[in-house]
Amino acid sequence: MGGGLVPGSFVLIGGEPGIGKSTLMLQVALQIPGEQKILYVSGEESGQQLKMRAERLGLTPNNCYILTETHLDDIFAQTAAIQPDILVADSIQTLYTSAIDASAGSISQIKECAAQLQRYAKESGVSVFVIGHITKDGNLAGPKILEHIVDTVLHFEGDRNYGYRILRSVKNRFGSTNEIGIYEMQGNGLRQVENPSEILLSQREEQLSGTAIAATLEGLRPMMVEVQALVSPTAYTVPQRSATGFDLRRLNMLLAVLEKRCGARLNQKDVFLNIAGGLRVDDPAIDLAVIAAVLSSGQDIPLNPKYCFAAEVGLTGEIRPVSRLDQRLAEAEKLGFERIFVSKYGLKGLEPRFQSKIAPVATLFELFQAISKPR
Repeated sequence: MGGGLVPGSFVLIGGEPGIGKSTLMLQVALQIPGEQKILYVSGEESGQQLKMRAERLGLTPNNCYILTETHLDDIFAQTAAIQPDILVADSIQTLYTSAIDASAGSISQIKECAAQLQRYAKESGVSVFVIGHITKDGNLAGPKILEHIVDTVLHFEGDRNYGYRILRSVKNRFGSTNEIGIYEMQGNGLRQVENPSEILLSQREEQLSGTAIAATLEGLRPMMVEVQALVSPTAYTVPQRSATGFDLRRLNMLLAVLEKRCGARLNQKDVFLNIAGGLRVDDPAIDLAVIAAVLSSGQDIPLNPKYCFAAEVGLTGEIRPVSRLDQRLAEAEKLGFERIFVSKYGLKGLEPRFQSKIAPVATLFELFQAISKPR
């Protein structure tokens, strides 16, 4: 949240159903220091269900009051009696007010309930957290004005097939939007992941072709992710192109650059790309690792496990520099990588301690020559 909870702030936490939003907010409510009063309002679970969840989390309740109510007028009556410092509402889609003649979850009810909660937060100085669901296309359910009303929008995302969750700041009137939190979902709740790089990198005894390590950034946090590629002869007239955790259109562009600038014959090959760990990466600095993984799989040449890559690839085949390279290099050095491929055009201002580890490249052809050398 950029440094702390601002009194009177209005925070919206969005995510898919079942991703862990209620678990996250209940953990937060139960772990806030005891001098703060918290009112946790649930319109989706009973008091007994919340008690069972708290027992599973293994947390001792402090000054956290539970209210199972969906009528906003009754909720405000309880806040007047308790005088909480923090109010949590789960979820905005279940709340309704008598001022609007519509069912709970409708656009008019969501808009009016959000406006009344905002007014309450600003007049009383109570920090209000509201949980909201997202639609199947990834947008917050309800009117777009909901995101304009609140001070902070946090997206809680992740793949349910993996245990990792990312809390990402999308809007923040009081701080940076480059902050993220990374968590692991366990049986007793969410655990903060201090060093996600070590978890996302595979540990294997035998080195296989088609894997490359990228130095990327999630918000302000540098991390290393494993890019896996599989290039195989196609059995179809039109070769398959598939990407998991990476933009498919950008993959097609990079493959076209490889064919044009390096002479790689991929028009009769299926190409599958995967970002290990269930993450989705949009950082352009991962381009070079994608190219390296595809070349490694296509030539069946395993890459040195101590190599990593951090650069963007242009349409002309040039290797372009990326932002905050020093942070990426520091993370790679901490994890024991010995050679880091970067653009030769982005070396100004780097610390001298990185010079011995940097492998500057200007074109894809130089990269191909470097990774083709025997180890």
